[in-house]
Amino acid sequence: MAFGWIDEQDRARREAGLARVLRPRQAASPLLDLASNDYLGLARHPEVVEGAASAARTWGGGATGSRLVTGTTALHAELERELADFCGFEAALVFSSGYAANLAAVTALAPHGSLVVSDAGNHASLIDGCRLARGTTQVVGHADPDAVRKALAAHGGPAVAVSDTVFSVDGDAAPLAGLAEACRAHGAGLIVDDAHGLGVLGDGGRGAVRGAGLAGREDVVATVTLSKSLGAQGGAVLGPARVIAHLVNAARTFIFDTGLAPAAVGAALAALRLLGREPERAARARAVAATLHERLTAAGLDAVRPDAAVVSVRAPSPEGAVRWAADCRAAGLSVGCFRPPSVPDGISRLRLTARGDLSGEQIERAVRVIGDTRP
Repeated sequence: MAFGWIDEQDRARREAGLARVLRPRQAASPLLDLASNDYLGLARHPEVVEGAASAARTWGGGATGSRLVTGTTALHAELERELADFCGFEAALVFSSGYAANLAAVTALAPHGSLVVSDAGNHASLIDGCRLARGTTQVVGHADPDAVRKALAAHGGPAVAVSDTVFSVDGDAAPLAGLAEACRAHGAGLIVDDAHGLGVLGDGGRGAVRGAGLAGREDVVATVTLSKSLGAQGGAVLGPARVIAHLVNAARTFIFDTGLAPAAVGAALAALRLLGREPERAARARAVAATLHERLTAAGLDAVRPDAAVVSVRAPSPEGAVRWAADCRAAGLSVGCFRPPSVPDGISRLRLTARGDLSGEQIERAVRVIGDTRP
């Protein structure tokens, strides 16, 4: 039977406690949300919502084509200019998703004969970019600049190192200064995904790359998503103007994909401007993360110290993690549940988002529910 093998894989997933299901949420959910990536609580902010609505009224429901045909509006160009300026880069290019931005950056900047040195803890989109690139990929130990340096030293041609700035599983930060030093010593480029750093790290939320003093360097390229701290949708690549021009001509996820919908562009632009006026939102998100970690640890839970706004709590097993997340939901709290293969070390976790708009009372309620429902 066609696709008969799917049934066997489904049985294996269910027996291992790894089956995934969709849970459509309502617009007005009664759950306290610690599962989304809305780090600054901007997805429903009136200015962000109006930015989306105004753009839709002006430009329509969709971009109508690829960016090189009809999919580039004046609004796209405006967002690219302001995003590059905010993050400290020469230029930016907006994509339909952060996933597409990562695929573009890695594949277009790792041609045949090149070496791609990839952190073992990288996000799936970076991993897939490595798989699609024509260069050779070498996976090295997590957050290890020395391993990157050794890999680059053994290669004589063009090369790039690829890493998240903040890793999505445990929320730990990459050693950006050490990675940049290793790359520069061997004439290699550095591509970093700042999806979890933009809006949270750096001066006023300008990102981990700018916070590390690496923004604007000729050998550094950053990708960001517009769907986390900015509460919208889409992604972007930031870097030297000549790199961005190359992506316009060589990145398949840019050339052959429909442009980001104007409503998402308008929402992201409104959120970016709001963050520029209210930079304290970034510090608040970090403070909430620190408080969550402190309270969870005090309650005897195995919580990982966060470097940004992700707080993870170790679970005893995949089945235990699923049951724990379900019990939290039944008690009115929505949390993320990470299990293999989403976690590179095989350890299942609850993943909490330390949203900057959470009150002290909501933090205490979340800690109480997680503690009371632990397996």
